[in-house]
Amino acid sequence: MPVLRNAFEPWHLILIIAVLVLLFGSKKLPDMARGLGRSMRILKSEAKALKDEQPTEAPRAESAVGH
Repeated sequence: MPVLRNAFEPWHLILIIAVLVLLFGSKKLPDMARGLGRSMRILKSEAKALKDEQPTEAPRAESAVGH
């Protein structure tokens, strides 16, 4: 779509940062960024663990009669 080709300009980033500073204050932004970084690292390591995990045996279908 030619309309969205130049949708994100550098001044958009400046405007977004200014709005974030006004909404949350300059003291809370570093803490929020640190928390986001930790969350992303945890998510990345969990996704890697799930990818690396190989099932050792096929899952068994539990019968509802015995329970």
